[in-house]
Amino acid sequence: MPHDTPLIATIVAGLGLAFVFGALANRFRIPPLVGYLVAGVLVGPNTPGFVADAGLANELAEIGVILLMFGVGLHFSLKDLLSVRAIAVPGAIVQIGFATALGAGLAWMLGWSMGAGLVFGLALSVASTVVLLRALQERRLIETGRGRIAVGWLIVEDLAMVMALVLLPALAGVLGGQEQTDAHASGLLSLPASYGIWGVVGITLAKVAAFVAVMLVVGRRVIPWILHYVAHTGSRELFRLAVLAIALGVAFGAAKLFGVSLALGAFFAGMIMSESELSHRAAEESLPLRDAFSVLFFVSVGMLFDPFSLISNGWPILATLAIIVIGKSLAAFVIVIAFGYPLATALMISASLAQIGEFSFILAELGVGLKLLPEQGRDLILAGAILSIVLNPLMFLAIDWMKPWLEARAARTAPPVEAKPVGPATEPGQVASVVATANGEDGPPPRTSLTNHAILIGYGRVGSLVGASLKEATLPFLVIEDADKTLARLKADGIETVSGNAANAEVFAAANPEGAKRLILAIPNAFEAGQIVMRARAANPGINVIARAHSDAEVEHLKGLGADTVIMGEREIARGIVEEVLGQKPSATEPSAA
Repeated sequence: MPHDTPLIATIVAGLGLAFVFGALANRFRIPPLVGYLVAGVLVGPNTPGFVADAGLANELAEIGVILLMFGVGLHFSLKDLLSVRAIAVPGAIVQIGFATALGAGLAWMLGWSMGAGLVFGLALSVASTVVLLRALQERRLIETGRGRIAVGWLIVEDLAMVMALVLLPALAGVLGGQEQTDAHASGLLSLPASYGIWGVVGITLAKVAAFVAVMLVVGRRVIPWILHYVAHTGSRELFRLAVLAIALGVAFGAAKLFGVSLALGAFFAGMIMSESELSHRAAEESLPLRDAFSVLFFVSVGMLFDPFSLISNGWPILATLAIIVIGKSLAAFVIVIAFGYPLATALMISASLAQIGEFSFILAELGVGLKLLPEQGRDLILAGAILSIVLNPLMFLAIDWMKPWLEARAARTAPPVEAKPVGPATEPGQVASVVATANGEDGPPPRTSLTNHAILIGYGRVGSLVGASLKEATLPFLVIEDADKTLARLKADGIETVSGNAANAEVFAAANPEGAKRLILAIPNAFEAGQIVMRARAANPGINVIARAHSDAEVEHLKGLGADTVIMGEREIARGIVEEVLGQKPSATEPSAA
């Protein structure tokens, strides 16, 4: 019975309804996360019918946050983090201050105390880890310069909120609340107020520094060694278990021993693990659980929302939403522009931060527990979170719509920037060495001058082998790629590139598909590849399309959309083995070489 198994009932109800409403949302071209939130509202305590266990749902959602931040850390090096400190640190601090001031102003208008205004404003200033990272992942922006700035900004916000959670209990009496600590708080949150404000701050900084030192000194040696040891056992099951144990164990230990948030602990674990050559495999092994538990995060948020509060707190909710969506976005936009970054970067950062999430809920609960924040404040924070999460995908659509108009207006007041060659021109028939300088941050990339060329989508393990063969055969081709490190390597090799996601119309058009001879899709994502195939067929019906797949269903899917040849890895491996057994070695031009 469901009452005897609350954990199972919560998982089944959460994932089952999330699938149903997520599929409906996708059918009507609405982001699936809206369906996940609706599922949460339906299983929450504020609507009739089955009520899931909110406590269990929150803990399951926390696992999703841990795995998501761990995955980001796997693609994010310490060098990347330090490279954006000049914009991420001052930008996040100024934006937090501006949003907190706006929130405190609304609290004053509602007749709340100074302490309530401080807690309320802080809760509105910090973006949701899950929402921001999901948005960047869907647009394949995490490994770009803009993505690194957004993640670095998020890390600074998380650190600031850890400090706030530590200091609020110590300052509660001064701010008009009760001097007490949360009985369920862990790590630094249980520090007594008797240490004094500066004592608490000092201990906080010391413990965070100790955690970073342990991860950099000990973690760098222990974590890669564990992965390599398990990999040599040959057991995929043990390897998957090792990855999850490291991610969850480091996150939990960081929170309990050092007072660092679970999300930050997991991020550092992933960042240390990224130094191992097994990091790519680790990311693949943690992906399925990461997706499942991140869905439970949105369900848990929906469970907290009372839809009837939209009627009882109409204008305060609208004012709260305006602070989150307009106030925070405007502050971030101005800050990024003031630091001299391109318009596209400023728009993307401002859209990414135009929502609130998990830290806001924690702050709200702590504020209510300390008698600093009235319960109406918690309701406004929850409503603002739900509505801002729902509106966040629309913010990205809005900036995509606004960007061409704003860039055209800016171009009228500034001289155009031309792409510069990075080396001498090559002989006829050779690959051009002029690299498109646009990186997705400076507007649409310039259109290539190549004709009768091949367009290679993706330059990973498969794409790099294909590219090497094309270059050796002196066939003209260009690469569409969005990873900065890969783009730099291609530029150094004199291979022409277009930076960005090929599913984007402007990026794909820059590769001149109308004049191309063939399209080679080396990316493993069959759904994204299908969109590119349709776009290529519309631009050039005669183009020869070659794609890769991992299953018979993907083969049929891509062929149905217009691919001429779809190569399935498993078939080519079997073919190569059979030819080896029969003594017939495949030639270098065989598809299996790709």
